[in-house]
Amino acid sequence: MNTPEALAAALVVVNVALVAGRSVWNYPVALVAVAIYGWVFAEARLYSDALLQGFFFVANLYGWANWARSRAQAGEVVVERLDAATRAGWLLAGTAACLLWGTLMHRYTDASYPWWDGGIAIASVAAQLMQARRAIESWWVWIAVDVASVPLYLAKGLWFTAALYAVLLGLAIWGLIDWRRAEGRQLRVALA
Repeated sequence: MNTPEALAAALVVVNVALVAGRSVWNYPVALVAVAIYGWVFAEARLYSDALLQGFFFVANLYGWANWARSRAQAGEVVVERLDAATRAGWLLAGTAACLLWGTLMHRYTDASYPWWDGGIAIASVAAQLMQARRAIESWWVWIAVDVASVPLYLAKGLWFTAALYAVLLGLAIWGLIDWRRAEGRQLRVALA
């Protein structure tokens, strides 16, 4: 049994459940989880995922401040929606970043599955940034990340992490549904 991996997986489940419920308290849990996962992924030679944890650490600090500000101003964490042009920009930038990152990992490291791992890492960066900005579209990207991650982690023998991403898939679906409900309530209040 890989105890650090199991601990990190448990913390991520708690974190994502708190995110789905729009609780600002997800952020301290996330900071501990990503620190542990950084080490786990480096040991597994999944360098994109290992570096991603450092990004997640910084992004979680940003998200914590943004969500706390939203809660202080509105009394809750307000859900937002990206406009069509912004969504298209995220898609184009994400695709270009995936190609670039996968190329770098393939050419300059001994990374396992550099394109697959790199694509998941870049999509995770986009999802994390969108989520820090409270964009509901982040859940769609997280769903795609979760679907792609399970077979990768199974291929690397990271059983807890593969199971984690299966659970995260369910939590991402729950988060999308819950955030849509919150968005609807916010719209009704704004129109009243």
